[in-house]
Amino acid sequence: MDAEDVRDIFRGFGPVSIRRMFGGQGVYQGELMFALVASDEIYLKVDEESVGFFRAQGSQPFTFQTRDGRTTLTSYWRMPESALDDPDEAAELAIMALAAARRAKASKVRKTGRTASRQRFRRTASKPVT
Repeated sequence: MDAEDVRDIFRGFGPVSIRRMFGGQGVYQGELMFALVASDEIYLKVDEESVGFFRAQGSQPFTFQTRDGRTTLTSYWRMPESALDDPDEAAELAIMALAAARRAKASKVRKTGRTASRQRFRRTASKPVT
């Protein structure tokens, strides 16, 4: 599945950007990744609030094998096939996935007390200038 196919699927949601990553593609709105494309499947970001919906649809999570042979489970679940041909359904699911991505980001900020940009600044500001 190429970037144009992905943009077409999410045309009812609005503009998205696609970035290559780890043999797949991340699908973003702004700076938030809400979907993952791997092995010609689209996986959407889920959390405690939305995973039940995907489970009820018979969806499965995206998993991958680590170098030591362990299977790693992610917070991305396969998008129902019916949404691939229905821009309205794809948009509804993208809204749900983007909300999960926002909650995940907010949770990280609450845990660390600072945003990623502040963390980057803190790390670089503490390095001596040579």
